[in-house]
Amino acid sequence: MIIGVGIDVVDVERFGESLARTPALGARLFTESEASRPLASLAARFAAKEALAKALGAPAGMHWHDAEIVSESTGRPTFSLRGSVAARAASLGVGSVHVSLSHDAGIASAVVVLESA
Repeated sequence: MIIGVGIDVVDVERFGESLARTPALGARLFTESEASRPLASLAARFAAKEALAKALGAPAGMHWHDAEIVSESTGRPTFSLRGSVAARAASLGVGSVHVSLSHDAGIASAVVVLESA
């Protein structure tokens, strides 16, 4: 059963300007391994975190580092949930988190689907 769905779109150039204008923003949004990725990939990861928050019902107190996008050996992106995000997902009965990332023509996007256990 589907528990939640979220989608988000990010303008890559504008996102890059925000990161440049506010240097601490990148460290607040991304884990160390995420932060080493190119700008378009960071924008897609931010979109995924926003989409996840929407799918979870936009819980207060969500920590960005508690939702990390990691890549499987095949390159497929997945979420590693911990702390505040894992607790919210557990309280909703989430068993699987599906994520799709894309970036092209200056736009990054992500879709997240939460499925019950």
